[in-house]
Amino acid sequence: MIAVFGAGAWGTALAIQAARAGRSVALWARDPAFAAALTATRENARYLPGVAIPDAVRVTPDAGTALDGAKLALMVVPAQALTRVVASLPDRDVPLLLCCKGVEAATLRLPLEIVAALRPGLPAGVLSGPNFAHEVARGLPAAAVVAATDPMLREIGLALLSSPTFRLYAGEDPIGAEVGGAAKNVIAIAAGAVIGAGLGENARAALVTRGLAELSRLAVALGGRAETAAGLTGLGDLMLTCAGPGSRNMSLGLALGRGETLADILAGRAGVTEGVATAPALVARAGQVGVELPICEAVADLLAERITLPEAMARLLARPQRTE
Repeated sequence: MIAVFGAGAWGTALAIQAARAGRSVALWARDPAFAAALTATRENARYLPGVAIPDAVRVTPDAGTALDGAKLALMVVPAQALTRVVASLPDRDVPLLLCCKGVEAATLRLPLEIVAALRPGLPAGVLSGPNFAHEVARGLPAAAVVAATDPMLREIGLALLSSPTFRLYAGEDPIGAEVGGAAKNVIAIAAGAVIGAGLGENARAALVTRGLAELSRLAVALGGRAETAAGLTGLGDLMLTCAGPGSRNMSLGLALGRGETLADILAGRAGVTEGVATAPALVARAGQVGVELPICEAVADLLAERITLPEAMARLLARPQRTE
């Protein structure tokens, strides 16, 4: 049995995928009324309208019930809520795969660092890759990585979640996977802003490529591997998130580029756009290890309304020339 914590789009999609892989699933929803609605309708109309939730998925608002008999737990809550949720879990030795992507704003910790502080010794890894929730929920082909230092956890993740349409790879660099997942959301906001402002595909391609260099530098500085940036959790996720308005972060940037305010954009959204909180936290974390992230810094300043989009682009283009 697999426990999935978080009944948003991605959590529901992963619960559906686990059922597709032949597992029984407990899907935890924080709000009892929402859990009851999912049970009654067998559909997450708020986040995944039109996608049926299989009978193998049991929805519960009780964390203890969700963990009963579970061999693996997927943590699919927003990065900024991870501390609260993990701290409230019953003391069970169920391995965790973290499926959130971001940096905690208050502490600058990556998700695995949060778990290590709250539950030292508990096996934990990362599930990450270029995945839109609505496509995984519908069974369209996709691939992702189970990244963990514990080989047994990698094996468990692959064995329990893989299916013919959801190809999983084992990864030994969870730090690189976490940095890729966090940074790509920030870079996607920049990519969307470039397109929204009519600055062209050349500008977007250059920005995304240099953004990849930024996330690679930070991953290495934090103890990850440079080659991880070229894989599914780096380049793959970056390509998907920067490619079209199906990405929450890219679409937010698109709206910013068209002149909408951040407050108005967020007011019209049901889901969390992780890059908004992650941008300043990622820049601050990079500063602790002496890594420059000029694109991510420009996004953080843009979101905080310290600079305009033309000023951000001018600042990036005016940087000293250097060897690539």
